[in-house]
Amino acid sequence: MILLANILLALAKIVELASGLLTIYKYILIASVIISWINADPYNPIVSFIYRVTEPPLRRIRRYMPNTGMLDLSPLVLFALIYLVQIIVFDTAYTYLMIFSNQLKGGGAL
Repeated sequence: MILLANILLALAKIVELASGLLTIYKYILIASVIISWINADPYNPIVSFIYRVTEPPLRRIRRYMPNTGMLDLSPLVLFALIYLVQIIVFDTAYTYLMIFSNQLKGGGAL
C-alpha cells in the first residue's frame, strides 16, 4: 500500500509541475500580447521564441472566432482555456491524488 501511495504522490507532483508549466505559458502569452502592442523586432531571439510558442494555438483559436477587426480576442480565449484546464483538470486531479495517497499511507483526509 505504501508503494501505491508513493506512486500516487509522484503523480500528484507531476500534475503540480504541469500546472506550473501552464502558469509559465500564461506569462509567455501575456508577453506575446505586449509585444504585439509595441511592434518589437521580430528577429530578436526572445521575440521569435515567444511568437513560435504562442502563435500555433492562437492561430487555431482565430480560425473559429468571428472577425473583430483590429481587436484580437484569441489570447483572451486561450488564457481562459488554460485557466479552466488548470482549475478543472489539474487542481481536481492533484487534490484527489493527494487525498488517496494520504489515505493509503494511513492518514486521514487532507
